[in-house]
Amino acid sequence: MPDPGRFGPLAAIMAMAVATYAMRAGGFWLMAHVPLTMRLRRILEALPGAVVVATVLPIAVREGLPALLAVAAAVGAMVLRRNDFLAVIVGMAVAVLARAWI
Repeated sequence: MPDPGRFGPLAAIMAMAVATYAMRAGGFWLMAHVPLTMRLRRILEALPGAVVVATVLPIAVREGLPALLAVAAAVGAMVLRRNDFLAVIVGMAVAVLARAWI
């Protein structure tokens, strides 16, 4: 009988891959059967921003002023230039500088 510990990580990775695929495919299948009203369309358009805020805000609050400055700088760069990559670079640079000085 094979050692169950040997294949455990591979089994976990495969199970998560199947679960991820099932969730994505299930979402596409479900949305194919839902009529897209204007209200639902606005909700779906606002969802990515809400997910980003829900992910970033607790981390920024926990990490304090340097993280809040970095997030504010990244948001400012995004508003001014509409460039995701630039916003990440600006946010990281401000975080490094703020941690060095604060």
